[in-house]
Amino acid sequence: MPKKLTIEDLEKRKEKEELQEEMGEELEELYDLVMPPGTPSYIIYDLVEEFDLEPVERNLNVNIVECDKREVIALRGKLEVVKEAEQYFFQEMEAYVE
Repeated sequence: MPKKLTIEDLEKRKEKEELQEEMGEELEELYDLVMPPGTPSYIIYDLVEEFDLEPVERNLNVNIVECDKREVIALRGKLEVVKEAEQYFFQEMEAYVE
């Protein structure tokens, strides 16, 4: 059974990234891959681990039945890595749906 993703897992990773940020790493040239609501947690966990992306929370308007402002998970990283992660995400979602 895949590991269940918890907000604590994401917060630990965020704290690690904040420490690196304080040590002088630049945040320029970073992009977000927004995870749609309902994405299985194991796919998000795999993306974070495999591509070393930083999970962050974003407030976006989500149009499901009604337009609501929701907090969604976004995975942040350099453009090349985010593009690779996006391809992996589509492959995993396709396998999940089938």
